[in-house]
Amino acid sequence: QVQLVESGGGLVQAGGSLRVSCAASGRPFYSYSMAWFRQAPGKERDFVAAISGSGGSTSYADSVKARFTISRDNAKNTLYLQMNSLKPEDTAVYYCAAIFGGYYSQARYYRYWGQGTQVTVSS
Repeated sequence: QVQLVESGGGLVQAGGSLRVSCAASGRPFYSYSMAWFRQAPGKERDFVAAISGSGGSTSYADSVKARFTISRDNAKNTLYLQMNSLKPEDTAVYYCAAIFGGYYSQARYYRYWGQGTQVTVSS
C-alpha cells in the first residue's frame, strides 16, 4: 500500500512560480514511478509530468514543457513539481500518482493517488 499527500498549492499571479510537493509512505519510494496530473472544473484529469523511480527519466505534457519541472528526492520520499511562468489555464487541482514499474501518461494505469492540492493562477 502507498499513501500520497500533496501540499504547496495556492494562489499565484500569472507569470509567477509555485512548487507543489507529494510526500509518500508505504513501500520503498524508489520502487515506483510517479506522475502529476491535474483536473480543472468540468474537465477530465490530464497528464502533466512523470518521472521514473530513479529520477533518470522524465516525460512532460506539451502544454507544460519548458515551464514545469518534475523531480524527486528518494531519500526524503518526496515528489516535486516546480511550476514557472504560470498561466491562468494552469488553474486546477493537482494530483500526484504512483505506479510500480514504468510510467504512463494515462491516469487509468495509476493505482495510488493523493487527495489533490488546488493551484489557482490569477490573470
